[in-house]
Amino acid sequence: MSDDVLSVIPADPYWQPEPAAAERAVAVVAGLVEADDDAEVEVGWYERPTVVDCGENLERIGCPHCGGSIAPVWWADLSEEHAADGFATLAVTVPCCGSASTPDVLGYDRPCGFARFEIEVWNPERLWFAEAELAAIAAALGHPVRQVRARL
Repeated sequence: MSDDVLSVIPADPYWQPEPAAAERAVAVVAGLVEADDDAEVEVGWYERPTVVDCGENLERIGCPHCGGSIAPVWWADLSEEHAADGFATLAVTVPCCGSASTPDVLGYDRPCGFARFEIEVWNPERLWFAEAELAAIAAALGHPVRQVRARL
């Protein structure tokens, strides 16, 4: 059986909150999903930016430099290479045109991101948080946020 994970991450892949701000944001998320019977909220702290991808939901990646397609195999290899320790730098060379880039600006058909802090909701009943809910989470965290939904 597969799992769905709805993650909330800071908009800046290098930013981490203070512990008190993280606790406030986690409390907001927990309050938003408390009626979901099977939902579990977990928190991830990472030393370096870590991939927060959409799992099986990813079908296409576009290059912002040449407009070409980037093979999912390249993305899978990149993700696997940095799975254990994260990214010391997000600098990459895209395979389609050889341009210097960062993976956080690639054109994913489903949201993907990179973060040093993550709030995960495992198996939520909702698909996404509404804009007002994201604004409440961001206010509690003290930093703008994004969301990523993964199918694992």
